[in-house]
Amino acid sequence: MTNIALTTKNPATVDADALVVAVAKSTGKTTEPQLIAPEVPPKALKGIAASLSALGATGSVGEVLKVPAGEGISATVLVLTGIGTLDDAEAPETESLRRAAGSAARALAGTVSAVLALPAADPVAVAAISEGALMGAYAYRTYRSESTEPVRELTLAVAGARQKETKEAFEAAVIVAEAVAGARDLVNAPPRDLYPETFADAAKAAAKGTKVSVNVLDEKALAAGGYGGLLGVGQGSSRPPRLVKISYSPARAKKHYALVGKGITFDSGGLSLKPGKGMETMKLDMAGAATVLHAVLAVAKQGLPIKVTGWLALAENMPSGTAQRPSDVITIRGGKTVEVLNTDAEGRLVMADALVAAVEESPDAVLDIATLTGAQVVALGSKVGGVMGDEGLRSDVVAAAERVGEQFWPMPLPAEMRSGLDSPVADLANISANREGGMLTAGLFLQEFVGSTPWAHLDVAGPAFHEGSPEGYTVKGGTGMGLRTLVGLLAAASVKTA
Repeated sequence: MTNIALTTKNPATVDADALVVAVAKSTGKTTEPQLIAPEVPPKALKGIAASLSALGATGSVGEVLKVPAGEGISATVLVLTGIGTLDDAEAPETESLRRAAGSAARALAGTVSAVLALPAADPVAVAAISEGALMGAYAYRTYRSESTEPVRELTLAVAGARQKETKEAFEAAVIVAEAVAGARDLVNAPPRDLYPETFADAAKAAAKGTKVSVNVLDEKALAAGGYGGLLGVGQGSSRPPRLVKISYSPARAKKHYALVGKGITFDSGGLSLKPGKGMETMKLDMAGAATVLHAVLAVAKQGLPIKVTGWLALAENMPSGTAQRPSDVITIRGGKTVEVLNTDAEGRLVMADALVAAVEESPDAVLDIATLTGAQVVALGSKVGGVMGDEGLRSDVVAAAERVGEQFWPMPLPAEMRSGLDSPVADLANISANREGGMLTAGLFLQEFVGSTPWAHLDVAGPAFHEGSPEGYTVKGGTGMGLRTLVGLLAAASVKTA
């Protein structure tokens, strides 16, 4: 992963291959784009500042231009990255900074070192730039024999780099960005190599040396514990399911949050087989579990005073002579029975087991995250996640997402839609008789397994995987969507209870 550090040095004198500065869009006060580089002496950028329009710079977020650095700057290349329109206080929006830093970092691939002279006016801005740069520099290169390496070293020039608040914000941002990278690595891994057993091994390896403990239930333990959802979904595969419990329990914790992640390491649809095109990206179906694993690790590394237990519901959904059949009835942990009408609605089955296990420990709240429904993509697209559940916790998720630059939209759980899940032979069916509102009925299904515990369900089927061209700090492939929201929510909760 790219390294990043803070410095109080004049960025124009730092020995680096590139110097990154910001360009803001023209506003009502100006007709030309503005060069924003508060830590760089104006005389070092005078020629460039007067030539922005001629260079084609507009300041739009995501725009990146490279020009020769010129005299007075130690770096060879000057990188201009757009930060959008300045607000009334003449400061860039935090998310614009995050995206601008990400765009610049992506453009620096193949470069050894760069210094960032972006407008980091406060600790929040420092954190946004650091996160954006590291997330934008991310590259998954495990299976490539040849590829361009991401920029190796980044230095962020900040006047207040020695201040305690700035250091703490920077360190927390680096931990979160590393966690996002860890989640992305798992999502991008091919299902031939990442399956329930190896995912569980990866969780143990990632937690080694931290204050997080890992406990793995194999297929025998799952059978003894009555985890019918995991066993039913996994029975068609030669690679059996796992339930992984990851625990962070600091002595001073006053609150306990449980996180549950869907971990279908490959989803063929089972006997309700997906079309070939629909399987091409189905390695992504374990993004929720990857997010939960690295969110718990990030909370532990930040030392937040809050107990967090993560549950990774891992299975491979495959068709075979042993696979579960449409019309089979399975028993979820705790005793509720489910008629499986569609084996491609499998995520909610493994999640039900994990939710019951999580609630059995009486946490103060449960949050689950899953690439659960194609209906989420239809309703909200590929950049906005849906969040359902208890109104207070749902609002906390939306607020946390806004703070960290992710997008979640509150969705209802209409009680009148619950009857669609009725089954003539079991306690409920795994899909609704009414096909409308599939994201909502999936949420209603999960709600059956949380009892009175405060709960929120995050559906990230679209945002968890980016199939288009890279943009901002979002690269092609796994995105880590939802991790920053969960960590931000838990950080806020730990402050409230400290």
